[in-house]
Amino acid sequence: MSSLRHVARQFAAFFGVGLAAAVVHYGLLIGLVEGLAAEPVAATLVGYVAGGLVSYQLNRTHTYDSTRPHREAGWRFALVALVGFLLTWLFMSVFTQWLGAPYLPAQLVTTGIVMLWSFLAHKVWTFA
Repeated sequence: MSSLRHVARQFAAFFGVGLAAAVVHYGLLIGLVEGLAAEPVAATLVGYVAGGLVSYQLNRTHTYDSTRPHREAGWRFALVALVGFLLTWLFMSVFTQWLGAPYLPAQLVTTGIVMLWSFLAHKVWTFA
């Protein structure tokens, strides 16, 4: 049961960090689409990268309490983030371009999918 509590605590911290990263990500997404008339898929990818920079530092210190050196954790985080970036591109393209969904609901669903991928990958590989 202790292990389950530990995973629940980690997921709660990951979710909190995700909220901070989402503020950056969604802020850029909305600002670029609404303010500069950028295409939603390109705008969300810019936001994803910026949110990822926030996410790395906060997850390393607050979620996983990792002591893995940056030279090891950094490239692992980047690889997991690259898969998340590709998943974001794929799902946002499907939702907004193929299915014609509004970009913000599409991004909410995409965020949920990528969040689950990222939590598990970081837990078992990046910061393990």
